[in-house]
Amino acid sequence: MKALVVIDYTVDFVNGKLPCGQPAIDLEQRIAELTERFVEGGDLVVMAVDLHEEDDAYHPEHKLFPPHNIRGTEGRNLYGRLHDVYSAHQDRIYWMDKSRYSAFCGTDLELRLRARGIDEVHLIGVCTDICVLHTAVDAYNKGYKIVVHEDAVASFNPAGHEWALTHFRNVLGAEIVRAAD
Repeated sequence: MKALVVIDYTVDFVNGKLPCGQPAIDLEQRIAELTERFVEGGDLVVMAVDLHEEDDAYHPEHKLFPPHNIRGTEGRNLYGRLHDVYSAHQDRIYWMDKSRYSAFCGTDLELRLRARGIDEVHLIGVCTDICVLHTAVDAYNKGYKIVVHEDAVASFNPAGHEWALTHFRNVLGAEIVRAAD
């Protein structure tokens, strides 16, 4: 059994407060298509969405990045077509707030996957070398098969993006796929 984890594809991470910019904008169609395909296939789809509180000086990212994905702001909304896909299928998509890079850290993601007998996680979203990477490392450490959709991940750092893709393949044993595969 498999699940799709859509990581942080929000306004703030695409073209807002902490943007990946054009590389993330270019993913819009592919991310929406993959999400629809998994939903229609009856697979578990998880929106793993970064959540921060206004002026939270105790969060470790406070000193690293400008405020982003603040509760109740436009920046936390899903970006572009993904927002529409979620709106149309929210009864079949699990929205999961996360407060750390990894979608596993401090969430019930592993419990949901194990309860459904899921042993394969497909990862898409942003940033390849931050939240997607940390989620992949945790998935590896928990024994999941990892599939990263290369044409559905992006970063604001091209070198970091390429490094992460190599790391997924060579260190985590992840399968790296594209639409044509």
